[in-house]
Amino acid sequence: MPKREIYLLSPRSLSPETIAVAFAKTSRSPESFREIAAELSDEKSAQFHEKWVVGYGHASVAEHAILHIAFENVSRVAIEAIEGNRLASYTEKSTRYQKWGPDDFTIPPELNEAGHPLRDEFIQTVRLLFSTYAESLDPVKNLVVKRVPRRDNESDEAYDRRIRSQYVDRCRFLLPAAANANVGMTANARVIENTIRKMLSHSLAEVRQVGEKMKEVSKAETPTLVKYADANVYMVDTMRELASRASKIESRKSDWCELIDYDKDGEDKILAAALYRFDEIPFAEALAYVKALKDDEREKLGETLLGRLGRYDVPLRELEYASYTFDLVMDQGAYAEFKRHRMMTQTPQRLTTRLGFTTPLLITEAGFGSRYEAAMEAALQMYEKLHAFNPDVAQYIVPNGFNRRVLAQFNLREAFAFCQLRSAANAHFSIRRVAQKIHEDISRVHPLLSKYMKLPEETWQSVEKNHFTRV
Repeated sequence: MPKREIYLLSPRSLSPETIAVAFAKTSRSPESFREIAAELSDEKSAQFHEKWVVGYGHASVAEHAILHIAFENVSRVAIEAIEGNRLASYTEKSTRYQKWGPDDFTIPPELNEAGHPLRDEFIQTVRLLFSTYAESLDPVKNLVVKRVPRRDNESDEAYDRRIRSQYVDRCRFLLPAAANANVGMTANARVIENTIRKMLSHSLAEVRQVGEKMKEVSKAETPTLVKYADANVYMVDTMRELASRASKIESRKSDWCELIDYDKDGEDKILAAALYRFDEIPFAEALAYVKALKDDEREKLGETLLGRLGRYDVPLRELEYASYTFDLVMDQGAYAEFKRHRMMTQTPQRLTTRLGFTTPLLITEAGFGSRYEAAMEAALQMYEKLHAFNPDVAQYIVPNGFNRRVLAQFNLREAFAFCQLRSAANAHFSIRRVAQKIHEDISRVHPLLSKYMKLPEETWQSVEKNHFTRV
């Protein structure tokens, strides 16, 4: 019998496009991957991709070509566009642990055109937010120092590293979306092509500029797979018309967390699917069996499915058969954590100041509340001026502390991942509030299975009380 082999096709010796072809050819070639790769050159690989990926639309081949792209000093507005893809990995410069300098921001290209009358006022307001941020660091840090004692033999550096997130992440509520950041992205060429296409179709000039540069650097490694990525007329025209129609809808006041839809039979479907896997029965029969069970029997079946879950265990995939849709309002800092859960379907609205802002309790207790609120009010006034010019450009002035609305749909398996991770003691208090409220709402409609989520003894109400002056 042939000997089993498992080995790497190394990107140190083969280009991403060549690796993609080596994997693709195995579907019709009896040769080993090493033998296939040895016969290839960059030129032959390009010809293959032109024929099969571009010509015949076999785009999945491009998924074998992996790129690692570094983005530096782009605004957080642009970073959201970069990170708007589910099938990619990102690591972003953290506002919880790093401090921003006074010039670490982007001026929207739209305001640089022909000396726009709002340009100077925009810069002035951003500098006010940054100076207020810088001046808040010491008062809030001093308060934390009083409350968090130094450990025996703990160095200054180690102590500051331990308490930094406690004061820096309160002050970060002042940082506007114009603040620059860095992000590393790892994705396959198919995702990269789609990202470039979306960015070149974006309404903001900065995002289009980043998309052009992304295409340029990607072509250096995958010249064939991304060279046809261009602005998409469908995306541009559709988004423009939808934005026009949406502006005519009157808004109403709503709760900050609303479970607007869920699968009424979700728990029964999950239990039925769990049984379905292990017998030769139609799903309808498994579901009928579960529905006929007495309450104590359903409890035992739920215990069998989830009772053995350890802290780091992932529930079986059958939990994906129940879904929930939430309409959420959270501060932008919380959304920065929320958006990382890309297994969800998320529809965020544009950044705005019109949903109000939050005030961290520590800012108020440090005696900095009035300065903080004055800076936020200045941002609010500048936002309205920018909004009259261009609602998309107005996003740049919105600080992290302002609230944002997002629609999210996800299954119970993802709810386990989100609620347990984001309610942990080391999670930011803003996202802990969201996680606890989502857990509460899911527990209300699906108590049988949601009780197996392992959350700390904390409520969203206690998070508000202990960490916010204003929500």
